[in-house]
Amino acid sequence: MVSNRCKTAVKEELKKLGLHFVMIDLGEVEIMENISMPQRQQLQEALLNIDLELMDDKRAVLIEKIKTAIIEMIHHSEEIIKVNFSNYLADKLHHDYTYLANLFSEVQGTTIEQFIISHKVERIKELIMYGELNISEIAWKMNYSSVSHLSNQFKKVTGLTPSHFKQMKDKKRTPIEDIG
Repeated sequence: MVSNRCKTAVKEELKKLGLHFVMIDLGEVEIMENISMPQRQQLQEALLNIDLELMDDKRAVLIEKIKTAIIEMIHHSEEIIKVNFSNYLADKLHHDYTYLANLFSEVQGTTIEQFIISHKVERIKELIMYGELNISEIAWKMNYSSVSHLSNQFKKVTGLTPSHFKQMKDKKRTPIEDIG
């Protein structure tokens, strides 16, 4: 689950199955009941019907937690990003960052850094489209050392400068769940 829309869809599926939840967060659900194998199978089928999956594999769950932590920080937090992502992930997930980075690369076929950059660029596109902040303010908000650093990274990923992207009539964005 990488969006609030996914959380809502999961809540609806749980209600349909008569299951009660303690907590639904991006990437995880805590259910009150001990569910039987038939209920578990129903839940798995219901989630597959909405393009989500039930995960038990500890490695897959950890990968989802990494993705969720990054997405929450970049897309769902109004705070200015002023943390080092490696420290943030290690502290939040209680694992050594090297272990997390190696696991992520092995399973996802890309690095955590590339995943972060892809999401930051998508968030920058969103902020440019809102038009409330100039590029300097966006660079500061997204914790870039300079406008030049933001522009270089943005151009490397999109092929466009932020100013050129801003001038385009048909601005293309990627849904959060399709990034990385």
